[in-house]
Amino acid sequence: MPIDATVYRGPHEMQVEEIDDPELQGPNDAILEITTAAICGSDLHMYEGRTTIDEGRVFGHEIMGVIDEVGEGVESFEQGDRVVLPFNVACGFCRNCVDDYTAYCENADSETPGGVYGYAQMGPYQGGQAEKVRVPHVDFNALELPEGEEHEDDYIMLADVFPTGWHACELADLRAGESVVVYGGGPVGLMAAYSAKLKGAGAIYLVDRVESRLELAEEHCDAHTVNFEEEDPTEVIPEIHGGKVDKGVDAVGYQAIDGGRHADDAYDKSRENPSQVVNDLIGTVRPTGKVGVVGVYFSSDPNPPEHVEEPGELDVRFGSLFESALNVGTGQCDVKRYDRRLRNMIEEGRAEPSFLVSHRVGLDEAPEMYERFDEREEGVTKVLLKP
Repeated sequence: MPIDATVYRGPHEMQVEEIDDPELQGPNDAILEITTAAICGSDLHMYEGRTTIDEGRVFGHEIMGVIDEVGEGVESFEQGDRVVLPFNVACGFCRNCVDDYTAYCENADSETPGGVYGYAQMGPYQGGQAEKVRVPHVDFNALELPEGEEHEDDYIMLADVFPTGWHACELADLRAGESVVVYGGGPVGLMAAYSAKLKGAGAIYLVDRVESRLELAEEHCDAHTVNFEEEDPTEVIPEIHGGKVDKGVDAVGYQAIDGGRHADDAYDKSRENPSQVVNDLIGTVRPTGKVGVVGVYFSSDPNPPEHVEEPGELDVRFGSLFESALNVGTGQCDVKRYDRRLRNMIEEGRAEPSFLVSHRVGLDEAPEMYERFDEREEGVTKVLLKP
């Protein structure tokens, strides 16, 4: 029986179409009936045609729901169990999975290390912006949740943005009492600032240009905010703080906007500078400090700005990086390192990441919400889809 799904039909074109009902492909698989999915900021790279994703793919790697069917080899779950899926598709038994590097599973069917639902170069796995999805290795890849509907909007954040924000702080080795700057106020950047607050950071700074994001950072993350269209963060943050900060986070990636470049459209490609955030971090983090990079960088870009000569390469001030002895950690989040602990924090009322959520809509409204989210429309911070 066909199901509805959000399907990519080319740059800036998403359609809700019928696709084949997913089927079990192995004894350790399960079929999940999806109750909530989400649009991620990293989906926009594909939506804009800035990746090698094929037309006809279903997007969506933030997925939760109820188990509908299990394979004969599944031991931990049964029909009716409520779960959230880490965005990583992992086997659970390769060297990297055993070492907790589940984002880099050696057995994922992928062009690059690791697998992800509905993502470019990260395997053939159907995305979760649909009514159902197949879950490989479900015993390993699903996190059990309490029955019912409580904390639905909080738990969906465990699929990606909350663990990824936490991971950014871990990469930066952020400790209680230290200061940190987060570049990017999208869902991941806000979760990094929120995680910094939960970890006891002494001072938190967040850099973006969208006022609704800056307001959320101030209200929920106790952050000092900087609008890079109005001020140079490499000048104003050291001035406010009384020197450079201890740690930094890049939650933007390769489509960063250069506040010094101007165009009629605030997000015109001519304003992009893939090296912008890395160089700004070099300018705002103190010597011997540490930086966590979780913003997405691709090794290729099929549709780069004209002024970017070598897509996938950065013009980083490496001499300054070396002179400052900065430590840089990068990479996709290994969600399973953190999701159980973060789930427990939600259950106990110590974390409420759902403050991000601005819209809850049916699957039929996904194409419109992609457009609005891509335009960074004020007030569109996190969109949940309810199939």
